[in-house]
Amino acid sequence: MRTALGALVVTLLVLLAAPAAAEDDPVGVWPLHPEPEVVARFDPPATPYGPGHRGVDLLGRAGQPVRAALAGTVTFAGMLAGRGVVVVGHGDTRTTYEPVAARVSVGDAIGRGAVIGALQSFASHCAPRTCLHWGWLRGEVYLDPLRLVGAVPVRLLPLWRDTPAHDATVGLLARPYADWRPPALWD
Repeated sequence: MRTALGALVVTLLVLLAAPAAAEDDPVGVWPLHPEPEVVARFDPPATPYGPGHRGVDLLGRAGQPVRAALAGTVTFAGMLAGRGVVVVGHGDTRTTYEPVAARVSVGDAIGRGAVIGALQSFASHCAPRTCLHWGWLRGEVYLDPLRLVGAVPVRLLPLWRDTPAHDATVGLLARPYADWRPPALWD
C-alpha cells in the first residue's frame, strides 16, 4: 500500500510541476534523428533585447536532414545574417531552424517530421561541433521547444508543506520530516 501511495504521490508531483502551458502544447518530433544531445538549453532573456538563449542547440553533423517538429506552412526559407534559416508557421506559433540549407520554399505545406533541409556547418558557440539552433515562438514570445518533444526538465515539489497529506483510505498521513531542520553549518 505504501509503495503504491508513494508512486501515486510522485506521479502527481511530476504532473503538477510541469509548466502550465505544457498541457496545451502540441506533440512534435525531434528535428534531428536519432534523438540528439541537447548542447545548450533554453534560457529566455529577461527583457526583449537582453542576453539569453532563445531556443536550444542540438548536436548534429553537417549534411544531416533537418525535420519539421510540427506540421505547418513554410513562412521563410533563405539566408539571414549569413546563415540558412527555415521558419515554419503552426497557427499562432512558429518554429525556427538554423543553420539549414533549405529544401523547401515559402508557402510549402509540410507534415510533422518532413525534411525541410540539411544541417550546415557554421562557426558558432557550438564550434568545432555542428549544432542545430531550434526555436519556438508565439508572437514575439520565445518558448522552450523541448516542450514539443516532452524533454523539459522536471521540477519536483516538496512532499510535505505546513500540513500533512491526507488519504481517505488511511487517514492523516504522518509528517516524517516535520521537526527536521537543516544542520547548522556556521556554529
